[in-house]
Amino acid sequence: MFSIPVFLESFIPLMWAARHTLLVSGLGIALGLVIGALVCIGRLSKSRVLRALAGLWVSYLRGVPMLVQLLVVFFLLPVVGINVPAIVAAVATTAIVASAYISEIWRGAITALPRGQTEAAIAIGMRPRDTWIRVILPQAVALSLPQLVNELILLVKASSLVSVVGIMEITRASQAQAATTFRPLEVYLAAACLYLAINLCLAVLGRYLERRMAI
Repeated sequence: MFSIPVFLESFIPLMWAARHTLLVSGLGIALGLVIGALVCIGRLSKSRVLRALAGLWVSYLRGVPMLVQLLVVFFLLPVVGINVPAIVAAVATTAIVASAYISEIWRGAITALPRGQTEAAIAIGMRPRDTWIRVILPQAVALSLPQLVNELILLVKASSLVSVVGIMEITRASQAQAATTFRPLEVYLAAACLYLAINLCLAVLGRYLERRMAI
């Protein structure tokens, strides 16, 4: 029979473990934005070499499961003499994987902008740097915001994969809690509710930002 007390008590250790879920997802998306911007520049570059390298980066990261990439990074770093905590390997993998999708989101938003706006900015004497900062990027960010929020939500859910390298995030904490209470239904349902609450908050934040940045 379903136990409400066990269900409610399960939130205490799971909420404590949620800090690792938010840390991996938050830092992963932040670093992924930076790396993704650089990859996007490569994808839009006039250089064939840069376009080819950026395309290879995106193809590999989107074609290999995140779990496999996490294990590769986790076991590769010690081989090359880099010993870091598991949380660092998890954040690095999350950022690298996110960068592939974010770069395509950026590229899609930039290429969707009318070319006439860039031409008009150049016609009134704006330098290329100012054109990017004051004309292209603000609109590209506004256009790509829904996809970026969706990517963050996907990363929150995908962060459950980092449990395989020993990080005590929500999924691993729920497994440990289920093993000690012998009440897996209540514990995993509590974990599902916690994931849902986090992602609903992100969705609400995304809609708020969309209204504020509406073009």
